[in-house]
Amino acid sequence: MGEELKNRWEMEDKYKWKLEDLIPSEEAAKALADEIEAEIPSYGQFKGHLGQSAKALLQYLVFDEGLDQKLSRLLCYSQQKNDEDTSLGESQALVSRARTLALKAREASSFAEPEILSIPEEKMDQFLEEKCLSGYRLVLLRLMDKREHMLSEAEETLLAGAGEMAGTPFSVFSLFNNADIKFPPVEDENGILTEVTHGKYGSLLENRNRSVREAAFHSYYSTYRQFANTVAAIFEGNLKQACFFAKVRKYSSTREFYLSSNEIPEAVYDNLIGAVKKRLPSLHRYMALKKKRLSLDRLHMYDLYAPMTPDFNRKYTYEEAQQLIVDGLKPLGEEYGKILKEGFSGRWIDVYENRGKRSGGYSIHTYGVHPYVLMSYDDSLNSVLTLAHEMGHSLHSWYSAKSQPYTYAGYRIFVAEVASTCNEVLLLKNLMERAEDEREREFLIGQLLERFRNTLFRQTLFAEFEWEVHKMCWQGIPLTKDVLCRLYHQLNETYYGPDVEADSDIDYEWERIPHFYRPFYVYQYATGFAAATAIAGRILEGDQAVLQGYFRFLQGGCSKTPVELLKLCGLDMEKPDVVNEAMDVFEALLNDLGNGSEAV
Repeated sequence: MGEELKNRWEMEDKYKWKLEDLIPSEEAAKALADEIEAEIPSYGQFKGHLGQSAKALLQYLVFDEGLDQKLSRLLCYSQQKNDEDTSLGESQALVSRARTLALKAREASSFAEPEILSIPEEKMDQFLEEKCLSGYRLVLLRLMDKREHMLSEAEETLLAGAGEMAGTPFSVFSLFNNADIKFPPVEDENGILTEVTHGKYGSLLENRNRSVREAAFHSYYSTYRQFANTVAAIFEGNLKQACFFAKVRKYSSTREFYLSSNEIPEAVYDNLIGAVKKRLPSLHRYMALKKKRLSLDRLHMYDLYAPMTPDFNRKYTYEEAQQLIVDGLKPLGEEYGKILKEGFSGRWIDVYENRGKRSGGYSIHTYGVHPYVLMSYDDSLNSVLTLAHEMGHSLHSWYSAKSQPYTYAGYRIFVAEVASTCNEVLLLKNLMERAEDEREREFLIGQLLERFRNTLFRQTLFAEFEWEVHKMCWQGIPLTKDVLCRLYHQLNETYYGPDVEADSDIDYEWERIPHFYRPFYVYQYATGFAAATAIAGRILEGDQAVLQGYFRFLQGGCSKTPVELLKLCGLDMEKPDVVNEAMDVFEALLNDLGNGSEAV
């Protein structure tokens, strides 16, 4: 058997995030939970008084914000503690308590929005003119926009109470996907049996040995196939809860419900899918080139991640990755580089996979504490790019928190992927310039093409799948595993084209996508990638107006709508131009690589 995963306690401290900066200990976290629980009943003192005066409303808003900050810190700590090793019952219990407290707080405060919305419009206008509420003016105006979707106090209390049940599908999926599911081991290129885990799966699919890729692919998805009926029921439960909340709040669809919470016009979603599907011939051309470069008669789904320069193999230690990122992001200025180094040396990052650790990667932040990053670093270029990506999120959070009060520091999901992807594009462009030979340069071009495939095309495929299943659920169509697999298979055939065999195992990929449990999230990877590609290109061209606008964007939090924030960078997301600009870059890269194909 190959090298096995270490236990959490065996990992070196320098490769583990320093949660003590967030909360000193688990005992302190429990004490904070007790403090929050004791404060929640205090919501009652505000009930019935919010419309008395601007000062009374301010007192409520300040109390609510203070409790929310404490809850945010507890939720972050408990989630991160659990993610270190998802098999530990004590950590699971802390997460459960934190979520229960959040639910209790929502229930206790559920009177507030209906009560604020019941304040006569003329009176509210007077309140908004008073200086004491100036810091909450935008919050209140946004709340006023929700007036037609708010229910009575009793109904809002019931909905708040249903929140815990509504989160059950994701909780069950998370336990299944992170703690319970196990995959059969496979032989690596040296004939040594190696574990297949979420963390290792990506690198196994990039293996030059096709038999290793195929074995890992089938190990992974044949396992998901065994649980397809169960996961379909879990997923349908999540769709049903989304439909329930959207219908009772009088939205025309789940998509309208979720996009409106981020102030995004639905046309942005439709424009993305429409623009990408018009350019699918470019993806088909890329697949044909990849097939030729890999000297295959036909591509299979397990071939899609194989590098097109099969004899180029470079590994990057974690320390090397840090320096590459610092160098690659120099166009963003000295201050940005200084904060990056602070994050690397200050143990913001949980670096390597350990037994029981949550799969994937993310950046998480709570106000008043530096951001954190979770990943499973494996020395691949993909891991280097993932680190740059997650640090993009983290520095976005850092700049927003530094520049905005708590009320406006949290940026909307729609813009969340812009800074992270901008980092990736800048880093790859820098690596291309520094390539030691044409072979390495072509490998890196291939990597950027893969970023387009994975983020712009694949996430749009996800977005189309998600929209279709939400529409079916809304209409009452049962979403069995056969229905879900058939739709997913058809989309893979459409997107990848005639040179790719849509192997039957890929039909089960929808089972493993955690973001499907956050409805209408995935499309933002694609729109964010398109915006980031445009911003990075203009910064590298020396456009100082865009660079300055980009930092205003990073500092903006949610003080403006996402569309308004991106206009600071010169981008209009209400038009398809940004997606089309990204597609033009994809085709230019494809032309560059394709022109050299005969020499390889």
